[in-house]
Amino acid sequence: MIVKEALYKMANTRYSYFADSPYYLTPTVNSRLGIMRKRSFPFENDDLEYQIEESYNNRPDLLAHDIYNNANLWWVFAVRNPDTLIDPVYDFITGVTIFVPKITTLQKSLEL
Repeated sequence: MIVKEALYKMANTRYSYFADSPYYLTPTVNSRLGIMRKRSFPFENDDLEYQIEESYNNRPDLLAHDIYNNANLWWVFAVRNPDTLIDPVYDFITGVTIFVPKITTLQKSLEL
């Protein structure tokens, strides 16, 4: 019974997802994902302006891996560029210019 209660508590905390997940703040109830709480971080004036290269076409995960050494942070590009990347994958195309958040900003804001 104690193990079952511990598993229930684990499944019903915000820590059901890792800190680099876009679902980290989203509650879970009975192991089901609740209404998504979008994550945010401050937009800095000195964020890098980057034009998406062909090798990253529709692959924000590859760019996140190359910049942050963590492919799970693919979603930060969509959060930082909401008017440019309506769809975080299919709008991530060659030639589009986006702002790339600094890793230090993400580490402080997202508890990485």
